Parts: sequence; C-alpha cells; structure tokens
Amino acid sequence: MCSSEKFLCKFKIIYICGSQLRMIKYRLILLILGILLLVESVFLAISTGVSALYSENDFAALAISTGIALFIGFVFVLLNKNVDKLVEKREAYFIITISWVVMSVFGALPFYISRYIPSFTDAFFESMSGFTTTGASVIKNVEQIPHGLLFWRSTTQWIGGMGIIVLSIAIIPFLKIGGMQLFNAEIPGVSTDKLHPRIKDTAKRLFILYVGLTIAQVILLCIGGMTVFDSINHSFTTISTGGFSTKQSNVGAWNSPYIHYVIIFFMVIAGTNFSLSYFAIVGQFKKLIKNTEFKFYLFIIIAATAIIGLGLWYYMGIHPEKAFRDSLFQVVSVLTTTGFVNSDFMKWTPHILWVVLLILMFIGGSSGSSAGGIKLVRIHILLRNSYTEFKRLIHPHAVLPVRYNKTALPSSTINNVLVFVIMYISIVVAGTIALAFTGLDFESSLGAMVACLGNCGHGIGSVSPSASFAHLSDTATWILSFAMLLGRLELLTVIIIFTRAFWKN
Repeated sequence: MCSSEKFLCKFKIIYICGSQLRMIKYRLILLILGILLLVESVFLAISTGVSALYSENDFAALAISTGIALFIGFVFVLLNKNVDKLVEKREAYFIITISWVVMSVFGALPFYISRYIPSFTDAFFESMSGFTTTGASVIKNVEQIPHGLLFWRSTTQWIGGMGIIVLSIAIIPFLKIGGMQLFNAEIPGVSTDKLHPRIKDTAKRLFILYVGLTIAQVILLCIGGMTVFDSINHSFTTISTGGFSTKQSNVGAWNSPYIHYVIIFFMVIAGTNFSLSYFAIVGQFKKLIKNTEFKFYLFIIIAATAIIGLGLWYYMGIHPEKAFRDSLFQVVSVLTTTGFVNSDFMKWTPHILWVVLLILMFIGGSSGSSAGGIKLVRIHILLRNSYTEFKRLIHPHAVLPVRYNKTALPSSTINNVLVFVIMYISIVVAGTIALAFTGLDFESSLGAMVACLGNCGHGIGSVSPSASFAHLSDTATWILSFAMLLGRLELLTVIIIFTRAFWKN
C-alpha cells in the first residue's frame, strides 16, 4: 500500500469515528450531567449543614465538594441549555451509565478531601458502593467518621435507591422530555410498571412513596430508642436497601428486638416492587397479594428463615425467639441485598447456614425495587420454564406456554431471562478468577464478587460482615467498583455501550 493510500485509509477511519461520535448528543449528555450535579450539590449542602451542626472537622471538605459540584453543574447547564432535549434509546443507555460514574466521582470528593479516606481509589469505591446501594465499605472503624460524612455516606445510598434519573425526573420537570427512555434504562428488567400514563407522574408517585416510607421508619426507630441522627441514617439505608450503618457493629449495636423487627419490616417493603407497595397503600391490596413474584418472595423468606432458625436453635443452642429473629433478619437483609447485620453469620455453625445466605445473595429481591441480585422474577420464570420443559418431554405435541401472573410469556421474555442469568453467572466466574489473580483466596474472591455484583455489601471469607474491603489491592477495588455498577444497572445497560453495534451508525 502506497503512502497516499495509507493516508486516505487513516482519513476514512477518522471520518467514520467522528460520524459515530456525532450521533451521540454529547451536549445533551453534558446538560443532564449538569442537572444531576446540581441535584447532588443540594444534598452535599445538606450534609455540610449537618457537619456545621456538630461543629466537626469535615465541614471544609463537604463545603468545597458542594462548591465544586455546584460550579461544574451550573457551567454544564448554562452552556447547553438550548440543546435538543429529546432523549433517544442510545443516549439513554449512555447517560444512565455515565451518570452513575460521574455522581460517584463527585460523591468521593468529601471522603478524599477530608483525608478520612486518603486514597482516591478507596474513596471512589465507597462512593460507588453508596450510590449503587451495595454497602461494601473500606472504612475500618465507621465510628471514627464525623457526623457530616456519615450523613453524606447514608445520603448517597438514599439517592441511589430511588435512582438518580428517576429522582431527577420526579423533582425536575426540565427532564420530562424523553423521560420514558431514561426511566426504562434506569430500571431495566422483565417489566416496568407505570403508575400513571405520564412517566413524570409515575416518578413523582414513586418518589413520594419513597420519602413517606423513610419518614415512617425514622419515627418508629426514634420510638424504639434510637437517636434522631441514627434513625435518619438507618432509614435512609434501609429503604434504599443499602446497608450502611453509623455503628461498627452495624444493627447489632442495638440489642433491641423492637428495632430489629422494625428494620426487618421496612427491609421487606424495600425489597418489594415499589409499584406493588404503592397499590397496596392506596387500597388496591389485591394487586399485591395476587402477584406471583410477591408470593414467591414471601415463600423464599419463610423457607430460608425456617431452615436457618432451626439450625441456630438446634446446633448452636440459641434461644428460639433470638434464633428466629437473627435468622429472619439475615435472610431478609441478604435476600433484599440490604446488607445489614445483627450478628456475624460467618460464625454460625454448621457452615451450611451461611451457604444458604450465599445462595440468597445470588437470588436478590423483587423487580422494580432497589434490591440487587438476579431478581426473584427471573429465578421464578427460570424454574417455571424448566418445569414446562419436563412436561414437553412427556407431551411433545402439546402447546404448553410458561405463565406468569396468569399471562403467557412470549419466548423473547424467556430468552432474555436465560441470557441474563447466564451472563450474571459468567461475570461472577470471570470476576472471581480476576480477583484471585490479585492475591485474594478463592473463598474471599467469590464472596467479594457475589456481594458487589449483587449489591449486597457483605460476602464471605476476608470480606465477611466483621471485616471491610480496605485490605484489597487497587486493582481488586476497581474491579469490584465496576461490578457494583454492573449489578445496579442490571448488566446490559452498561455492557451494551462497549459493543460495536452500539456505536455503529
């Protein structure tokens, strides 16, 4: 090939890349990122106020972080306010993914600037763990962290639980154009239930429900003897299924059955599809009790609680009420991927008890909730499809559809479920191998990967409930940060932007 041909070839490559880049509305992306940063700056300002209230040394870090987020957000909005605001599917996927990354970067600033987390890698991990409601932490002693940073840490989970984009659609009418694309990309899954024909009104109703449940839990925890500060923080991280606590021993710091049962109750609600919770609150209770996924959800909780509770009572001699409470608490916490603990389950014997919890980490909570994992609806559809396949072997000529909520599922839905489950398990395997290469033992590698991809927070091995993620290498920390993002956005929303098809015109 002559030099002129090489030049033309390079020019053609540059031209194609440029045309592909132009099809993504980068100014629209900057506009939405600016709006989200302005929202984040408001919550940072509230956390700064908490720091001022307690007169602690994290005030400057929070104030500086607020200023940075406010300034950059304002500039992004000001320079791009007149762009075309129609969000198409391609932009939606990119906006959702980049939003979580950018919010986590700015969310890491208070931890890093204050030097309470001196490594930016660890600060980003803590922030990403918050916004993705994972609950994994690099902080070795959380009780040494000032009140302002603790409040910000819990706030990141509260924001992430509702969903950054859904929250913005609910409180900022500016995003009403193209909101449906963002809403569907933000809450991927088998189906997305709308409470109102207008997506902005659906987001508002979900947001009001979210706030209402948070306030209700704050009041009940205060009645149980928690301080107002601890009640607010734990309510933020319960409703969001996040699991961050203000105490090193987590919920175990309160030896109160009342507090434990209150948190269990709200974890169950948080792990339920928010749309079903809304229908139940407004009087349409039949939609809740007749829902197939909700019934499967309750069955899993009851069965796993019975198995572990009997084990704690029989093998460890724990009092029946405490055995039942500890079992129910950990089953609900793990299944909803909240990550709270009232005792270290790695110390339970026999080991089959915490193996049951590891299986629940894979399963996860309901669709349409902030819980992570594969999700109950997918597991149930997979089981029903497997059962139907056995029936087809016996009756090869019969038409045997897979039904869910009394509706025959199309083959495309079943295929999507199968693809998702295979991809999920494949990522767990690949991530476990990658973490093992960083020096982690197999048990810890598997536990860390399952905990972060499933947004559960606590794993097994060296990342058990009594430990932190502080001992991990930078490489392992970045791998797990990416896993948390993948899990929160249910794999495909993130993976799709790394495919050639996404960037082809």
